[in-house]
Amino acid sequence: MPPIARDTRVESIVKLAVMAVGGQGGGVLNGWIVDLAERNGYAVQATSVAGVAQRTGATIYYVEMLPDTGTPPVFALAPAEGDVDILIAAELMEAGRAILRGFVTPERTTLIASTHRNLATLEKVAPGDGRGDPSEVRKAAAIAAREFIAFDMEAMALASGSVISASLFGALAGSGALPFPAESYRDCIRASGRGAEASLAAFELARTAAEARVQDTAPDPGPNTASAPAPDPGPPAPRLTGPETLRAAYAALEARLARLPPEAQHIARAGLRKVVDFQDTAYGAEYLDLLEALAAKDRNAGGAQHAHAFTQAAAKYLANAMAYDDLPHVADHKTRVARMPRIAAELAARPETLVQVTEYLHPGAPEFVSLMPARLGAFVESRPSLMRALDRLVNRGRRMRTDRLPSFLLLYAVAGLRRWRRSLLRHRRERAHMAAWLDTATTRLPKNYEHAVETLKIRRLVKGYSDTHARGLSKFDRAMAGAQLVEGRDDAAQWTARLIAAALADPAGTALDGALDTIRSFTTQGRA
Repeated sequence: MPPIARDTRVESIVKLAVMAVGGQGGGVLNGWIVDLAERNGYAVQATSVAGVAQRTGATIYYVEMLPDTGTPPVFALAPAEGDVDILIAAELMEAGRAILRGFVTPERTTLIASTHRNLATLEKVAPGDGRGDPSEVRKAAAIAAREFIAFDMEAMALASGSVISASLFGALAGSGALPFPAESYRDCIRASGRGAEASLAAFELARTAAEARVQDTAPDPGPNTASAPAPDPGPPAPRLTGPETLRAAYAALEARLARLPPEAQHIARAGLRKVVDFQDTAYGAEYLDLLEALAAKDRNAGGAQHAHAFTQAAAKYLANAMAYDDLPHVADHKTRVARMPRIAAELAARPETLVQVTEYLHPGAPEFVSLMPARLGAFVESRPSLMRALDRLVNRGRRMRTDRLPSFLLLYAVAGLRRWRRSLLRHRRERAHMAAWLDTATTRLPKNYEHAVETLKIRRLVKGYSDTHARGLSKFDRAMAGAQLVEGRDDAAQWTARLIAAALADPAGTALDGALDTIRSFTTQGRA
């Protein structure tokens, strides 16, 4: 049988994949690439595969093109491992995902990626620092790709008043991976109409950088990056505005910071600012009263030998405990005068652009009752039938446009409840919880200094409001119970630190349960 002749046209097919997240203009970029190919006499086919398993809204756009010879070619519908010529990633971790899926190969793939970060859903939901390490993606890309072109294309787009699709298109032009002239790329952008000038500006910046093979090689300060810490000068002094009496009261509070150990003063300054911002200067005085009492116990326990680590931890986590996330606090931050300009700046909105802000709120009966006076709230909570009726009334999602007056005024009114906060049920609960936590830590201080410090750090597990707060509180209680099990052991501090790390590892608390099971196993054996 004579050998089958190879169809050389198959080897001439250019295979290009774009990996983008919703809102980055991946569809626009896909359309430009199709238009570009057709303008230059190529037969082209484009498909898109949406997927939400890895990242909400992540989509793969796939394009195959071939010089048009009059014979209709047969193109594939999706990229295959080891069979992609050009891979464009609209964000650095998308490049990493492409490498993991085998789309990037050293013998053929030109990898074009923006180095900015849009955190993935899995990174955001982690209770602790769930960010992936960008430096690992860079290293992998340098090995996996035939050529790796990477710089911050998002910044170029924002500087030009455009979106990242224009910068990615420019980087593709500058890479030379496609045999088309730069003017043909520009014609595609001009044909798109609205916003063409801004898109062309972003295109040119990225094209020039790609042609020069500019690489954004500055190390990323990822969560796993180890470096020698620079001396901490402490937070800058706040620029105070307001009545002279309030400014004088705050200055008097700041003067009290000198009574604390020097190692803790910069943390205490930030904590003071936080609690005063949360409530008022009288609340700041309460914070300093508590912190000074804890610092005195630290000195008596030999804190100087430990750089007063107990006072440093207390300054941080006491402020977090006092400035808890309740509904007035959340509403206050959503209605502050600086918020809308900040949002407009993050969106790179022009002065003539109308910015709409929609808040999604889903308060349940517990959040509603927490706003009641302490006695009334406790009365309602003690009656399940009342709680069920109240939950049916209030427990539903609400979308509120805070760029409109009615929704803004409603949240502004909720924020105004801060003046009565000390009399509300939530505040009474928080103070009782805080007092029990501090009592446990100070009791351990003279017995095991390091264990007392780690006990204070358990407070970092409590954050947020509503369901987030409930999950954090559950983890806090379990970690405190685990710390109690190891009390008296020489390695109690190490085990408590492991409990904290396990609690921060996943939202469900699976790792924490595993660590607790380990502790129970050896404490049970010890008692046996």
